[in-house]
Amino acid sequence: MPIAPITGKLRKRFWLDLSVSLGMGISAGYAFWYGVHLKHVQKQEEYYLRLERAKQQQ
Repeated sequence: MPIAPITGKLRKRFWLDLSVSLGMGISAGYAFWYGVHLKHVQKQEEYYLRLERAKQQQ
């Protein structure tokens, strides 16, 4: 009993796989940007502002 070849599976799932991967990639990017990056930049800006104020007081 021969095994029937699997045909068309890649083409059928291509758009689903592409849309899911793009959606997850974009959502992970937004999560990193707003969850990690902007908080780090805010802390950095506060640090430099504190240094500038200390320099102005001297």
